[in-house]
Amino acid sequence: MNHYVVDASAAAQWIFDEPHSEAAKRLLNRKNSLHVPDFFLLEIDNILWKRVQRREITLKEADTTRAAFHEFPLRINPFVNSLDLAYAVAQHSKQSLYDSLYVALAIQLEAPLVTADRKLYEGLKRTPWAKHAVWVEDIGREKP
Repeated sequence: MNHYVVDASAAAQWIFDEPHSEAAKRLLNRKNSLHVPDFFLLEIDNILWKRVQRREITLKEADTTRAAFHEFPLRINPFVNSLDLAYAVAQHSKQSLYDSLYVALAIQLEAPLVTADRKLYEGLKRTPWAKHAVWVEDIGREKP
């Protein structure tokens, strides 16, 4: 079984027609164990709410999408278990603490973090944690 940590930017591509949707959907495979921090659904809700506010989707579409996310096979991990490491990652990488929590979870699980957040991905390139980040288009091509 392949283990991945998936951030909200990659997971949102499962639902919305985005540039990296097909690549992100490769994660939705029974051979993959998908891990997220427990605030993940809050981030998804925020993405949906922003799209409603921008009139990109209706409130009904947001509600339907929100329900769909609860059906995805995600392993929820308490963020508090990663907080100290995430704080260190944030300090050294200059990434947000939220993004650093995904990185910390990936480090702890020894699993790649899949992201479609270019700022996060590029920001990690020159850090000791670069090996933990995988660009969404590179799913299946990452090094073991």
